[in-house]
Parts: sequence; C-alpha cells; structure tokens
Amino acid sequence: MDATTPAWLTAVWVTLKLAGLTTLILLLLGMPLAWWLARTRSGWRIPIGAVVALPMVLPPTVLGFYLLIGLAPQGPIGQLTNALGLGTLAFTFNGLLLASVLYSLPFVVHPLQAGFAAIPPTVLDAAATLRASPLDRFVSVTLPLARPSLVTAALLGFAHTVGEFGVVLMVGGNIEGETRVLSVLLYDQVESMAYADAHKLAAGLLLFSFGLLLLMQWLGRRTAVGHD
Repeated sequence: MDATTPAWLTAVWVTLKLAGLTTLILLLLGMPLAWWLARTRSGWRIPIGAVVALPMVLPPTVLGFYLLIGLAPQGPIGQLTNALGLGTLAFTFNGLLLASVLYSLPFVVHPLQAGFAAIPPTVLDAAATLRASPLDRFVSVTLPLARPSLVTAALLGFAHTVGEFGVVLMVGGNIEGETRVLSVLLYDQVESMAYADAHKLAAGLLLFSFGLLLLMQWLGRRTAVGHD
C-alpha cells in the first residue's frame, strides 16, 4: 500500500495479515501439540500444559516485556537472528508475528485438545486393525471427527489475534504499514481525541467480534444437531 492509502485501511491490512498468518502457524503447530496433550500419559503433560495455558492468565504486557528483552540485539533470540543474518525482530512485523503466535497459542491448542480427547480410542484402534498408518489415521479419521474443534480453534485464534493490544504495542510498537494494527490505531485515535473516528473503528470491531461469536454458536449448534 502506498502513502495515499488511508491509515485505517492500512491498519486493516496489517491486522488481517497478522491474524491470518498467526492462525495458520498455530494450526500447524497446535495440532501435533494438542494431540500429544490429549493422548500422552507422560509426566511432562501437566507442566507443558501449564506453559501452553500461561498466556491466558499472564498480563499481556508481561509477556510483551520479556519478548522484547529476548528480541533485543543483546537478547538470546536477537543474538540468534543476528547470527543468521536476519537482524533483530523487535518492532518488525516478523517479531509481531512471533509474539502473536505465543500469545494466541492456548486459544488454538485447547479447543483442539478437547476435540482430540473426545474421540473414542476404539475408533482409532479399529482403523489400526485395517492397517492404517498413524499418519493415515490422523488425516482420515482424527481430523474429520475433530472438524468442529478445528473450526473453533481457527476462529478463536483469528479473533484473539485481531483483538491483541498489549503484546502488540510492546513488541511491535506503532509503525504505520508495518506493525500498526487496528487496536493500536484505536488507541491513537482516542489519545488524539478523534472520538468520531474512534467510535467508527470501535463499532466495527464490536460488530466483527459479535458476528464471529454468532458464527461459532451456529456452527456448534449445527454440529450438535448433526450428532443427534
């Protein structure tokens, strides 16, 4: 987008790109992690599950602060990315993407974990007796049965990323076209007392959130009816 593009439209693009990429990455990483958490009997299940859930109770600014320290040139992640020739990720879109993936992790993993745990082991055992490989069982049996949870996880991950503020501001800052998302733009509008623009933006985000919740309720009801 060029310099003539309205600030709100640029923020919409950055927000949608961030939410879309975050959701895609979380689904790819979250499915194996959720499967392991749902099926394992390892003693590591409880501490790893607690780490996954930590962003749900940790203040976003705390997570953002430690990520910012880690991404700084002298931080462990910053030193690694510099050694790889990637530069530092603080106040960049890629750094913002990393922060969003970590912050939205439980909102994707938990629905998937619940969906995987609800699949009767006998179903997978039956597929195994038909000589289906573990990967084949996961793709052809597990994923279709867990499809409602998969949809819920994708919607929650996307919506939660759109609504991020504390982590976004700490790690990404407020760079137009790079890291300024809708929540940060709304903060700017309120801070500059542009309340008319803030009302429009806030109302749009409210309608988006409400519509997404309606969609999730509708999908959940449709799934329940289909199982009756």
